[in-house]
Amino acid sequence: MLVLTRKSGESLMIGDDIEITVISVSGDQVKIGINAPKQIDIHRKEIYFQIGNENKSASAGVADLSGLFKLPPLN
Repeated sequence: MLVLTRKSGESLMIGDDIEITVISVSGDQVKIGINAPKQIDIHRKEIYFQIGNENKSASAGVADLSGLFKLPPLN
């Protein structure tokens, strides 16, 4: 893990197109701003894991998908 020290208003870059900016620091809370391309999903970690768990649950109930991909015979 890379650990950096930044002050309010300072930023860091991830690659060429993701910028993380410290907006403010108040007590034990830090507000950050994230500037990234629209095609990149950004979630809080707990939400990211919740989405993954819901996706696993949704796919667990599907036993056999082979019938979904059968094409009708050509006449």
